Amino acid sequence: PMSLIKKHLKTRPVCKTTFTLSAEAAGGRDTVCLIGDFNNWEDDTLPMKKKKDGSWSLEIELEPGREYQFLYHLGDKCYVNDDAPDASITNPFGTGENSVVRT
Repeated sequence: PMSLIKKHLKTRPVCKTTFTLSAEAAGGRDTVCLIGDFNNWEDDTLPMKKKKDGSWSLEIELEPGREYQFLYHLGDKCYVNDDAPDASITNPFGTGENSVVRT
């Protein structure tokens, strides 16, 4: 299944983007948060919702025509990438890669 779903609205200049992290990738965590350019990489401002199948999901509105870097925060300084991002980019901290979504 696609982990990024994007819907461009005709009524407003936004791209509704749904981020999904699989149950396996979440590793049984109690909380998962979405972090990225769109929330200044703050760990707990965008908590994701756990679904019945154990996966985690969150829809946010992003500005169209842009690229955003993001990761999933599983707590305890544990961060994971999306399994099917639009692209990956080396993060500025030299600690690996960030996922990229293009709106």
